[in-house]
Amino acid sequence: MAQKFKQRIPDYTRRIEAKLDAVLPGSEENPVRLHQAMRYAIFNGGKRVRPLLVYATGECLGVPEALLDSPAAAIELIHAFSLVHDDLPAMDDDDLRRGVPTLHRKFDEATAILAADAMQPLAFAVLADIDGVAGDVRAELVKLVADACGSTGMTGGQSIDLGAEGCSLEAAELEHMFALKTGALIRASVMSASLLAESVPPEYSVALDGFGRAIGLAFQIRDDLLDVEGKTEEIGKTAGSDERMNKATYPALFGIAASRRRCDELLEEGLVHLDVLPEATALRWLARFIVDRGK
Repeated sequence: MAQKFKQRIPDYTRRIEAKLDAVLPGSEENPVRLHQAMRYAIFNGGKRVRPLLVYATGECLGVPEALLDSPAAAIELIHAFSLVHDDLPAMDDDDLRRGVPTLHRKFDEATAILAADAMQPLAFAVLADIDGVAGDVRAELVKLVADACGSTGMTGGQSIDLGAEGCSLEAAELEHMFALKTGALIRASVMSASLLAESVPPEYSVALDGFGRAIGLAFQIRDDLLDVEGKTEEIGKTAGSDERMNKATYPALFGIAASRRRCDELLEEGLVHLDVLPEATALRWLARFIVDRGK
């Protein structure tokens, strides 16, 4: 089953690309430059990890693929919005994203801000318009994603990250920042599919929640490691940028070896959470793919 999920990734990638193409305004539609910038931000590569988590969780719970397309697209729009803001001169001031010029370098800073600002409400419109889903479920999906990207989620985590530059944090403080900055949207990817399932026992929801939280933390620690150990052409962004910005990262504060151990611990923790589910091989494979990338 796990190998079959790996083989299905190209099909899922085509699904999400088609859905994103359908919901984004055309590049010739006015205002042309803004819409071109939005499409550049979305269609500049990327592994589509968050949409894949939506689809893999949906497989485990028997959710039809057609219902998963909208949350997968909405969460990817939110993710792209966050990356554009992340790269701005006022934030990380990065020149490369996924191996190509960042949006503010390709266009200009004002257009990048506007493009990101436009992708965020578009994501919620996509969630509100899911066909065949009850209104209360659509509302729950909107709240789930809103909580994940707001001041007590991703945006709050980014704020803490900026304030922590040059600071020495305790492990619990750093992991709290990671849980908001990166983990919240990864958790939302998993839980969005759970909301669309016909009937999910409470113990399944608890397990998926724990899995999403653990893998979200591991994802960010692995990202920190890749910034230190990876090469620019391999990771798609300027290697060593965290050190240049004096960021609070796991390797900087606790070392490479401790970072690797913590990744392995979180992966195992996430996989143990899945033991309660009768069929979770797709999620198990994807978790290993996420945490072990770049090894």
